[in-house]
Amino acid sequence: MKYVSLISIGILLASSAALAAEPAGSGRVEKVQQQSRETVPYSLDQTLQSFTKTVHGGVQHVVVKPEADKEQIKLVQEHLRELTNQFRKGDFSATQRVHGADMPGLAQLKKAALDDIRYEYESLPNGAQIHFSTEYPQYVQALHEWFDAQESDHGSAEVPEHTKHHSSPSE
Repeated sequence: MKYVSLISIGILLASSAALAAEPAGSGRVEKVQQQSRETVPYSLDQTLQSFTKTVHGGVQHVVVKPEADKEQIKLVQEHLRELTNQFRKGDFSATQRVHGADMPGLAQLKKAALDDIRYEYESLPNGAQIHFSTEYPQYVQALHEWFDAQESDHGSAEVPEHTKHHSSPSE
């Protein structure tokens, strides 16, 4: 009887995890896209965005498509630089406006002390990136949940330049 209970609990946990990993519904994706258009200064249609988890956190890339104008690169860089400065202050209000207060990982990230997570901005020739890293397992987990939610809501495009900056997931 004890094994039946353990197996039942295991099946329940596995099915819950599978449901959590499913992509966001189209209504949610449309809402997030609309909120994003109202929040970001650059054209979503002229950019590619990726969220890549690493051992210590993750990297967010936003790059402009080849046919986009140079103004888009400037807007992406300014926006990601500003986001980085906000994150360093523990301010996730822009993310919350787009994804909602119940976004996975967000509550835990807001609990971090200002030096618990590092946010490093880098300009790229065709956009910018933010590298998120921490040595604290609870914040790595929160960043991974947050990245999964970002990817679920926005998708995660293949960014060819990504391999030039991070040769392995451990970086």
